[in-house]
Amino acid sequence: MDTNNTSAPILQTKQHFEILDGLRGIAALAVVIFHFMEWVYTDASKNFIGHGFLAVDFFFCLSGFVIGYAYDDRIAKMGVLEFFKSRLIRLHPLIVAGSVLGLLAFLFDPFGGNPGSYSAAKIIVAFLCSMLLIPFPVIADRGFNLFSFNAPSWSLFWEYVANIVYAFILYRLKRGYLVLLTIISAVAICFVAYRSGNLLGGWSGPTFWDGSARISYSFLAGLLIYRSNWIIKNRLGFTGMAVLLFLAFLMPFSNRNWLTEPLIVLFYFPLLIALGAGAALKPGLQKICVFSGKISYPLYMTHYAVLWMFGNYYTNYKPGAMQLTFIIIAGVILLVGAAYLVMVFYDIPIRKYLTDKRNERLARQKKGG
Repeated sequence: MDTNNTSAPILQTKQHFEILDGLRGIAALAVVIFHFMEWVYTDASKNFIGHGFLAVDFFFCLSGFVIGYAYDDRIAKMGVLEFFKSRLIRLHPLIVAGSVLGLLAFLFDPFGGNPGSYSAAKIIVAFLCSMLLIPFPVIADRGFNLFSFNAPSWSLFWEYVANIVYAFILYRLKRGYLVLLTIISAVAICFVAYRSGNLLGGWSGPTFWDGSARISYSFLAGLLIYRSNWIIKNRLGFTGMAVLLFLAFLMPFSNRNWLTEPLIVLFYFPLLIALGAGAALKPGLQKICVFSGKISYPLYMTHYAVLWMFGNYYTNYKPGAMQLTFIIIAGVILLVGAAYLVMVFYDIPIRKYLTDKRNERLARQKKGG
């Protein structure tokens, strides 16, 4: 979801498109609100942000664009192994953190949960699989999520797959073949949406392969936008772009989701990436965009432990509308704050330590060579 790194010159990340960074934070916020609201409204047609899950497809498209921008012209020089190390350093510390928080929420949820229904061995294996990003959908009380203790990790699994395919195939693929693969993936997206009635799948064992269609099209489309230089200069700014992005999540639910959702993913999100890359940022909003981009991945990867507890609380106590509104608003604010603490005191220091160690090794190799 982000390629921000502190690295040696050969590995140094280029300057970000700051509005796209800001939009990443808007999408992460939409996911959090959607996850709260899907507990309240099991009937998605009554959920005002019933399409919030499409934020993941936006992440995938943005990832394709950013990976191409950050690595197309230097992966050959840095090498596949260093590319993988770079991605692991960036992504995996929060995968571990999300898994630990999810396990603690599973074991010590004050509002419910049934940890006693599962053997210690099953819980340990599920936890290790969650930390190592190995799909293991066996916990019924977690909806048979691919990753029992941190549901959002399903998208990171496919992000890793996309990074592997990029490193071995996509970065050297000519544009014509990239266009062909993108078209084939678009057909797959349409098939998944028509068969399932929507694009909500990918997070659970039964919908596992839906995730491959979602990452394939959007990642390829983002990469194609970068390589084709489809950047549309405009004056929408961060505010205008944020409104346009949020409109996709607020789109009314209907029995034609099989048609409307693919249209959003196939055309609208790539258009927003092209517009976001070309939009002019007002100086006063720069800090907001930078913060939004930085907090997006920690928020996305740490919020779901609290969501299980909220779900059990809501199911058991059925709070009224006013109380529920207060709880959700306060919950979102507190989750952003918690994500900030995780980012500052865990994620950034861990990544800096690992990056420094790698840079020292690279410097020794260069000196020795």
